[in-house]
Amino acid sequence: MTVKVTLNEGLKRGYEITITAAELDATVNDKLKEAQPEIEMKGFRKGKVPMSLLKKQFGPKVLGEAMQESVDGAMNKHLEESGDRPAMQPEMKMANEDWKEGDDVVVTVSYEALPDVPEVDFSDIKLEKMVVKADDASVDEALTNLAETAQNFEDREEGAAAQDGDQVIFDFLGKVDGEPFEGGAAEGHALVLGSGQFIPGFEEGLVGVKAGEEKDVEVTFPEEYNAEHLAGKKAVFECKIHNVKAPQAAEIDDEMAKQFGAEDLDGLKGQIREKLEEEYAGAARAVTKRALLDALDEKVDFELPPSLVEAEAGQIAHQLWHEENPDVQGHDHPEIEPTEEHTKLAERRVKLGLLLAEIGQKAEVQVSDAEFTQAVMNQARQYGNQARQFFEFVQQNQQMQQQIRAPLFEDKVVDHILEQADVSEKEVSKDDLQKAVEALDEE
Repeated sequence: MTVKVTLNEGLKRGYEITITAAELDATVNDKLKEAQPEIEMKGFRKGKVPMSLLKKQFGPKVLGEAMQESVDGAMNKHLEESGDRPAMQPEMKMANEDWKEGDDVVVTVSYEALPDVPEVDFSDIKLEKMVVKADDASVDEALTNLAETAQNFEDREEGAAAQDGDQVIFDFLGKVDGEPFEGGAAEGHALVLGSGQFIPGFEEGLVGVKAGEEKDVEVTFPEEYNAEHLAGKKAVFECKIHNVKAPQAAEIDDEMAKQFGAEDLDGLKGQIREKLEEEYAGAARAVTKRALLDALDEKVDFELPPSLVEAEAGQIAHQLWHEENPDVQGHDHPEIEPTEEHTKLAERRVKLGLLLAEIGQKAEVQVSDAEFTQAVMNQARQYGNQARQFFEFVQQNQQMQQQIRAPLFEDKVVDHILEQADVSEKEVSKDDLQKAVEALDEE
């Protein structure tokens, strides 16, 4: 077996791998000898089938396996000896397409190697970390918002009509084609108008009702309704209104605090202050991280694999196109050509991605199983009742696992760098932090 260099320009590599017919034949014989003791064939005892017959019966299949293993083995040995790390999957082609048994196998291999990433001294990177303290006004604002979520409902004055946001206590009986249907009736049901708990049109039909009234609400079930026998059907709900209640914000006192798990109002204020400062710290970290990445982008320069930049630019262009055309859900659209701006952003992303990966590898940064599991659980909560299915999907999908691990790894590498950089703290207002965060989106 021989490996000949055909291209070595920048990061581009090309090789020609030749596997002789004799080498292939020897590999086939070895595989057949290994399998011979377990092979049974009519007219022969187990393990006594002649090699010539085995070769005739199984030779073509084993030959294909031998070719693949030989090429893969030669490629792996080459990468190990050269130290090359392909940026993407190497392209491999048969050079002699008219190959027949008894000929040597010649395969051409081409790829772009990952570049050597230079060492970086982080100590001369100067960064400012914004610190925001939660002021009394912010805590009071959060308290007011909590009071609204903990609102109670009190009866409106007699004869008052229900408004959007009011709570209506009522009985109802739903009918399709004049016949009641299963699950379409209830007594003393409490519904907040505008909450979207019922099918479209139902809650709107109760706006304006008064206590003691009876009203028929006509609706049409959505075509995609989960009960097939009701999907798309017209229905009439016979409603009897008992009470119309207006929302009342809860009193901001110790009793309200207990609803949110605090001992008293001061305890709740302390929890709010701590939560707000956690949110401020998260926003400030995003600002610091962007400043660090900007500094690294300026500080470090090395050759980038064109294939990675091209792929990243295409992905950026595609994503931005869909953001500008939200009505197009699939990929049945014209080909999207990356612009110079897309390519420039792709170059930054690829450079920083390779740099952080190299720094993390040298620093032996690892994402623990516990950290990964916690991240999956956090995402799973967004799927409500389908959280279990999401969890199982991630367990069975390597690509999804990588998508979750990648940002965790990046954040740990960033922390590693920040520990060595010159980072000073600066106390600022909430508005200053907000402006800095908004500036991130504008860049």
